[in-house]
Amino acid sequence: MIKLTVFFDDPFWVGVFERNNNYELEVSRVVFGEEPKDNEIYNFILNNFYRLKFSQPISSDHVYERKINPKRMHRKIRNTVRNDGIGTKAQQAIKLDLENRKNQRKAVVKERREQQEKIKFEKKQQKKKQKKRGH
Repeated sequence: MIKLTVFFDDPFWVGVFERNNNYELEVSRVVFGEEPKDNEIYNFILNNFYRLKFSQPISSDHVYERKINPKRMHRKIRNTVRNDGIGTKAQQAIKLDLENRKNQRKAVVKERREQQEKIKFEKKQQKKKQKKRGH
């Protein structure tokens, strides 16, 4: 099941695609800019859906209900925002995915920096040896 939620995240309109496969949730975030019209969203889905990069699957034990009474839904939303903070499960999944990618990027940068420092140190050592051999 695939679901698209469009909301205003100041200063842009953002779309969040949620894909559920066997209790696993994958999400993708798209920034639309100004408020998209229905036909623009439809064209975007037709032309760009296959290019979307979804996050790593997150296990979800949540079973989606078909129809919910609007008052009950409003009550649930109010309680969720009050207890868990602002953000849907998809937004939290996006945040988790961003943090994971950030940590991976940090690890790669740290490793690269250490390699450069090691190479620099080895060059200094070779230079010292060359100076000693010259005398």
